[in-house]
Amino acid sequence: WDRTYDYLKAIVFALAVGAFLLAAYSALQTQNTPAVADANFGVTVALDKPVAEFSLPDASGKSVKVGDFDSSRATVIAFIATRCPVSLDYDARLKALSDSYRSKGVRFFGINSNKQEPADEMGEHAREKGFGFPVLKDAGNKVADKFDAHVTPEIYVVNAKGVLVYKGHFDDSRDASKVKTKGLQLALDAILDGKSPSPKETRAFGCSIKRVN
Repeated sequence: WDRTYDYLKAIVFALAVGAFLLAAYSALQTQNTPAVADANFGVTVALDKPVAEFSLPDASGKSVKVGDFDSSRATVIAFIATRCPVSLDYDARLKALSDSYRSKGVRFFGINSNKQEPADEMGEHAREKGFGFPVLKDAGNKVADKFDAHVTPEIYVVNAKGVLVYKGHFDDSRDASKVKTKGLQLALDAILDGKSPSPKETRAFGCSIKRVN
């Protein structure tokens, strides 16, 4: 019996040591393993970090890729809405800037992440406003979550290296006659001049993105 008892104790001890070593190894692997991009939406976006390409459907359901950042000098990603009065006040300014900077090698994408604004409404709104850029539906607000976008309008700029270099407002006043700082335009001009935007981040303001529960 004594030998059997000692044998059982040895087995239990060996199992405990094995479990401890396995846990320690797993923890070490987790610490040393870099974040891997989601198949569609990528890791969480952050300033001065690469942005993984992703795809979203347009109003017709056609998948549109937001990527190939090196094919343009800058890519603007704007979270916008069809019912938010603040976002609506920026529609004309967004269209004018996108029209003006398209010939300079700047691409624009609009993204609608509001759960209560269906894709057909989004498409009709884009047509009415004459947007010359794709407007995509982020059902389930997955892309908004990755970008940590909270309001409409909220702007993100990716440079030709695929790095996020600006986030924040379009400009600093909902009233176009009271604008003092044109955050997005300044950022784009800096990029086109081969410089880094300054500031890199401004305060976005508008209506909250209505997320799914």
